[in-house]
Amino acid sequence: MTVERYIRLMAGFFVMLSLALGVEGSPIFVSKWFLAFTAFVGANLFQSGITGFCPPSFLLKKLGVPEGGSACSR
Repeated sequence: MTVERYIRLMAGFFVMLSLALGVEGSPIFVSKWFLAFTAFVGANLFQSGITGFCPPSFLLKKLGVPEGGSACSR
């Protein structure tokens, strides 16, 4: 897998987890404040789309994950 795919997986996981922890109907509800983390992840995705700057990509590259092409290209 490539850096871009790992970042998409991490962002999706964090959004789903924070929604599960922040929505009252969820069986693992903790606090509505976890919805702020959902907004934080969304804001970072938006910022990354505009600027191309994504801090987790630096860490993944240092760990040896290949950059590769777009996750949507075949």
